[in-house]
Amino acid sequence: MYDWLIDIPKAELHLHLEGSLEPEMLFRLAERNKIALPWPDVDNLRQAYAFNNLQEFLDLYYRGADVLRNEQDFYDLTWAYLLKCDEQNVIHTEPFFDPQTHTMRGVPFEAVLGGISAALEDGRGKLGISSGLILSFLRHLSEEEAFKVLEQALPYRDTFLAVGLDSSELGHPPSKFQRVFERARAEGLKAVAHAGEEGPPEYIWEALDLLKVCRIDHGVRAIEDPRLIDRLIDEQIPLTVCPLSNIKLRVFDDIHQHNILDLLEKGVKVTVNSDDPAYFGGYVMENFQALHDGLGMTDDQARRLARNSLEARLSF
Repeated sequence: MYDWLIDIPKAELHLHLEGSLEPEMLFRLAERNKIALPWPDVDNLRQAYAFNNLQEFLDLYYRGADVLRNEQDFYDLTWAYLLKCDEQNVIHTEPFFDPQTHTMRGVPFEAVLGGISAALEDGRGKLGISSGLILSFLRHLSEEEAFKVLEQALPYRDTFLAVGLDSSELGHPPSKFQRVFERARAEGLKAVAHAGEEGPPEYIWEALDLLKVCRIDHGVRAIEDPRLIDRLIDEQIPLTVCPLSNIKLRVFDDIHQHNILDLLEKGVKVTVNSDDPAYFGGYVMENFQALHDGLGMTDDQARRLARNSLEARLSF
């Protein structure tokens, strides 16, 4: 299954660049930037990747991101991810980046965006991988802070195509960010949002109705609301599902319980993505392999999932 599926062109629509920071690169960047780490070696760091929930993961995620300090670091991070895309025949990607994760540490916004943008440009020119960058707001911070980062970003409007919403979901509904999303849309930006991972189906309704998103990131809890499922099907609103992430963060206890193929067969436009692959055990192809091994995904289902990813792109 793995070999022939590599040959099928695919897009990845749910990928946090900071979450593609592999332990080996984390240690290299720490050495380059003279940063002391709490783990003695790569193996000890990998052993720390045992999460009981989203917050435990985020705590480690933000600690790891601390090694990213300058434009070259962000270039190297993004380029390493693009090489993985090239290896797995991911021909288009729309990665997220979280500027607040870095600016709150004193890293200039321009360094973050400059390094990422330069790598994406090289990906287009050297690897033939098209891309569109998504600026994500951290939902555990205030809407006022989100407005600040949006204003920082607007002078560079041409370098990203959409805004998103990520980080801790519970207790931070999409409605908290309605005004900043309105501001982003007024600037011609598209919108996506994480919803229905740990949060309830109501968060998905809010993302659609209040934030006016054109795509839902995760969204697996939509299956609890038949009326919501009908809407997703009728409007063909894509869900960017991340199977290995959902298992690692205990959204499902086991891959055999995952509902992505059930959603696919109902007619929901689901896609396969890796989320934070360095932390969750694999990139796009490893997620497809998990669906094959754990859920008996058929060749036809795999092709439909890949086709969905290309159809759900925000940019071409």
